[in-house]
Order: sequence, then structure tokens, then C-alpha cells
Amino acid sequence: MSDTPQPAIPAATLVLIRDRAGAPPDLLMVERAKAMAFAGGMLVFPGGRVDPGDHALAARLGGDAEDAPARIAAIRETIEEAGVPVGLTPMPDATTLAAIRAGLHGGAGFAVLLDTHGLTIDLDALTWFARWLPAHAHMRIFDTRFYLARWPDGAPEPEVDDTENVRLLWASAAQVLADCDAGRAKVIFPTRRNLERLAQYADYDHAVAEALAYPPRTITPFTEERDGVPHLCIPDDLGYPVTSEKLTGALRG
Repeated sequence: MSDTPQPAIPAATLVLIRDRAGAPPDLLMVERAKAMAFAGGMLVFPGGRVDPGDHALAARLGGDAEDAPARIAAIRETIEEAGVPVGLTPMPDATTLAAIRAGLHGGAGFAVLLDTHGLTIDLDALTWFARWLPAHAHMRIFDTRFYLARWPDGAPEPEVDDTENVRLLWASAAQVLADCDAGRAKVIFPTRRNLERLAQYADYDHAVAEALAYPPRTITPFTEERDGVPHLCIPDDLGYPVTSEKLTGALRG
């Protein structure tokens, strides 16, 4: 088998945050079907690949040639996977949203669906949070951009798509981590590190302020021996409270 790494697949994911009075904010997560090749059976944030249609729509809207398509992909995938219309203007009613979601599941282009229903996208509804690009051999590699978004006022409750994902849940970052520690859930290494970072924030505005405090930088985990034990590590200057995990326990997709 060749050790030559395959080109990374551009992807985007959305951390949807819903504030709660007097309590840490809830995050929307979905559980991947066990049969999925990537992160099967794991809890993840809604997201997926950046496709050619996202690039075409981004070219029409303007913006950064790499960042804008990723934002569009994060919005599109969140509609597909959870039925939440983040960043759509004006906010579609339930019937329109259902039609857009059904169209996406049926293979219709996102741009065509938006035009049909008289909608546009507000890319500024998303805030840059992180970019992860692993560098391990013999595995599918995703170059994933993470974004934050506030739960849209008036949005319907999310519904799982029952295709790639089998359930969804609202939970605080700390609760998801506790479930993982207790064996009730599983997350891959980047998701765990991001949950630990998100668990520090009191609400959406706090999360955005902290995200903006760190210039965008790609995170590529690396292996390093610590006290004679191999660890999977990340840089320690990007706002993550935990920056290493024993390699034997790190789930990598």
C-alpha cells in the first residue's frame, strides 16, 4: 500500500449554539450512522463536504474563494441533516424549508432552490472557529472548517434526516464530554478538543468573542512522546484547554 497521502477533502461543519438562561448553552449534535465510512457511530456537529455547487454560489455572492464556499456548505449541510435554516434571508416558513430540504435530499442545487423560493444567504451569520487538517496515512483526510452560529429566532425544532445520521440532540459541551467519559457516546479527537474548548463559554456571545481572539490557523495534530507515552497533540496557543491525549485512546474517524 502506498504511503503517499491522498488529497484532503474540503469540508465544513457548523456549531449551532442555543443560549439557556442561567445555564451553559446547548449545542446541536448528530449521531452518525454506524455504517458510515467516516466517524460511524460518533457524535458530530452537522456538516459535510464542500461541493462544486457551493463554489459556484460563492462566486456569485462574492467573498473569499475558500472561506465562502465552506460557509455555504455548512449552511446547506445543516439544512440537509437537521432542517435548521441558519443564514437564510428571509427566514423561510415551515413549508418552504421542507421543500428546500427535500430538494437537497433529491439532488437539486442549493442555488436553484434559493432562487426558486426568493431567498439569499447571509454568510456573516457564521463566525470562524477553527480549521482542522489531520495528516495521518491510510485514512480519508478532511480539511474541515468549523463555524459558530446562533440558533435562529423562530426556527423550527431540528429533525434528524435518518440517512447519514440516526439521531440528534441538544446538550451542553460538558454534558457530551461526560457522556463520552461514561461510555454513553463517542467522539473523534477533533470533536473532543472542540467540545472542551466550547465548554469554557457561558453563552453564544462569549464563544464568538473568544473565537475572534485567535487568528485563523490550520490545526494539524502531531504525535509526541510525553513521559515515555505516545500522545496525539495540538498547538497550545489556540484557545484549547486540553492539547494532548494518549495515542492509544484517541479516536480518529
